[in-house]
Amino acid sequence: MDWRAKYADLLMSPEDAVANVQDGQRVWVGMFTSTPETLSNALLARAGELRNIELHAYVAPFVWCTPETAEAFNVVTAFSTPADRQQVNSGAADYLPFGNFQETVTKEAFGEFDVALVKTSPPDENGWMSYGEGLWLNGTACEVSRRIVCEVDKNAIRTFGDNNLHVSKASVLIEHRSDDDRGSIIPPRTDEVIAQTEVIGTMVASELINDGDTLQIGIGDVTAAMAVYLGDKHDLGIQTEIMPGGVMDLIEAGVVTGKYKQVAPGKAVASAFAAAPPEELAKAHLNPKVELWDFCHSDDLRVLVQEENFVAINNAMQIDLTGQVTAESLNSKIFSGPGGQTVFAIAASYCEGGRSIIACPSNSLVGGESRSRIVGGFQPATMVTVPRTFVDYVVTEQGIATLRGKTIRQRADELISVAHPDFRAELRKEAQYLHAV
Repeated sequence: MDWRAKYADLLMSPEDAVANVQDGQRVWVGMFTSTPETLSNALLARAGELRNIELHAYVAPFVWCTPETAEAFNVVTAFSTPADRQQVNSGAADYLPFGNFQETVTKEAFGEFDVALVKTSPPDENGWMSYGEGLWLNGTACEVSRRIVCEVDKNAIRTFGDNNLHVSKASVLIEHRSDDDRGSIIPPRTDEVIAQTEVIGTMVASELINDGDTLQIGIGDVTAAMAVYLGDKHDLGIQTEIMPGGVMDLIEAGVVTGKYKQVAPGKAVASAFAAAPPEELAKAHLNPKVELWDFCHSDDLRVLVQEENFVAINNAMQIDLTGQVTAESLNSKIFSGPGGQTVFAIAASYCEGGRSIIACPSNSLVGGESRSRIVGGFQPATMVTVPRTFVDYVVTEQGIATLRGKTIRQRADELISVAHPDFRAELRKEAQYLHAV
């Protein structure tokens, strides 16, 4: 039987589905790749009649906060994007620095939502729906929501793990309209970054990753391409937040087997795919080797520290000469968010045989001007994403800096050696001034 006929009593138009959203309510909107675009458009159309909606939209591809909607939506994000970055830094939206995904802590931080708007697959013959390619924190948010409104997308994949919601939990079903689809919020990489990635990815794979390691790979301008450089490895495992492009090919090739994993042996575990092409998502659909779990499992520190030989590979916007990392702010301005980077770095550094790696270009072009990502010290109000004590290696296209077990003087020497040559002399002066080394 067609799901529309079977659940006709739950099915309604997007406009009717959001008609019950009332002034002052707290609303959760599915994260990033799971953003329900059709429901979002319907709710946005009511901005003129709504007031003081506390709207939680993390890693948003959707612009909620404009001068015209300011009275309707008080936007809260735990990970800023181009859709809300300017608004967060101007005070028009609120930033929630959150990175502890232990379930009870997360639910306490969330509180109770009046409505959760999420994207799902159609119900199967037993009434189970999938959150598709991106579970993220949607499962936990739905558990603390009074009403769940599901935007049903016929193209949503199904995976194993905890990536499901029973239709009995849904208050309303609506159909996704493909005309509402939005493009990726991940910017294309420049030719310079592509060239830097080639060098960095090769060094990380050849020098710092061993056969049998279990990997977490962050989505940075360099790290997102890491899978491309792992083809000659054996029996790797994946225990990550975001499944980057190329991992499904490694699974098919027998490079990723999860043979030596302590958590979910034989399974590649993540919370979501990000910017994955349709052919890669098709390979993940009902693939018994792939599991998607809510952040409260995939990013739970207590789970991660059970691994051995766990390697976290993450990005940095800036690194100071002691090894502190910010991946969420730039010159005191919010840029993104911590996501799971903090807990993954801590877990990898803590685990037996583990390694916490920061991989990024030595410089970035800002308005056509080259800026060093390695700095003497952070500007006031810069947010530290990873403490220096949980950064073991920093890799740029200039080389590998080993920080574990090093003094401040030695750390500064290591980091200056992998900084862009144009900035080394100034960094040496800053090291002397700031740290007397």
